[in-house]
Amino acid sequence: MRPAFETDALASLDSLYRTARRLTHRPPDADDLVQETYLKAFRAADQFTPGTNLRAWLFTILHNTARNRARDLARDHVTVDSDAVDRAAPSLSLETPETLLLRDTLAPELQAAIDALPQAFREAVWLRDVEEFSYAEIAAMLQVPAGTVMSRISRGRRLLFDRLHHLRPAHV
Repeated sequence: MRPAFETDALASLDSLYRTARRLTHRPPDADDLVQETYLKAFRAADQFTPGTNLRAWLFTILHNTARNRARDLARDHVTVDSDAVDRAAPSLSLETPETLLLRDTLAPELQAAIDALPQAFREAVWLRDVEEFSYAEIAAMLQVPAGTVMSRISRGRRLLFDRLHHLRPAHV
């Protein structure tokens, strides 16, 4: 592996983690997802074409890994004692520096509106408007046509507008 590749790849760590948090909703799962993404990326570094978008390549690995994990989890059958979970819930704290930063960065109303979006729309809007990927890059990451990406972003933004338009000052 080239040292420049490793340095360039690690420069995307924060944005990969933010997206992993959006996909998993749990810091430990996001940590695992990002770690697995980098492990796969470093193992396949010789397959990366220099001069292309490394960040998009990493996000593609992240999304594919998340998709595979979700599929694998759907196959697992887990029995949960809901009473035990309810008793333990007050003692669990998911407050990490990352959750505090995200909560403080996004207004609560915007955070709630983004979280309420269907996952397909939320992923597309997040990758475009927060991570600033192109439609083509998002299409490659999500393995859908570019037109589908544009549609999801448009519909997701419309849902956000409908949910948040009451917050705009009346004179605007």
